[in-house]
Amino acid sequence: MKYAATEVRSHRKSRPGLPEAFFLDRDGTLNEKPPPGEYITSPRQLTLLPGAAAAVRRINAAARPAILVTNQRGVARGLMSESDLAAVQNRLTELLREHGAFLDACYCCVHEKGDCHCRKPSPGLLTRAAGDFPHLDLRNTVMIGDTETDVLAGRAAGTATVRLTDAPGDTAADLVAPDLRTAVDLLLKSPAEKPPR
Repeated sequence: MKYAATEVRSHRKSRPGLPEAFFLDRDGTLNEKPPPGEYITSPRQLTLLPGAAAAVRRINAAARPAILVTNQRGVARGLMSESDLAAVQNRLTELLREHGAFLDACYCCVHEKGDCHCRKPSPGLLTRAAGDFPHLDLRNTVMIGDTETDVLAGRAAGTATVRLTDAPGDTAADLVAPDLRTAVDLLLKSPAEKPPR
């Protein structure tokens, strides 16, 4: 299921060497995550994480698509309707807009586990987005999320990967950062700004 938060925009590759697009998880990446087993079913339950809007605004300013890819199994489980999900997505758009930020497109998997090829850690949401943004080479994009499921989806699609966590432990991610703003700041540094390895 695709929810277009705004019209799809064309982006020029203005800064070579930086990610061509940013794939972003939702819960725990952009907004506060509900407790395990629970879902955000109403717009009033959605609260942006500190710095998340600023991070998206920086992606926008860099002329890169900011593309949401999120699992929302609560629909399949009957805990919310597709209309409820659309209302939550609209609230996310409104909150970002209040901070001068926007998402270029939103892709949601509403299926139960094992019922589809789009539920992360499968790469279906990312490959569908790449079809809608045909100028993108997934190998030059990045997937950012707070779980290893997000990392595995990115790796399956061929993207670079960032895991948002304060306690990384064992992860397959290319980069670990405590929050979205820190991750985006690192990824959008010019090659001259990046410290030598």
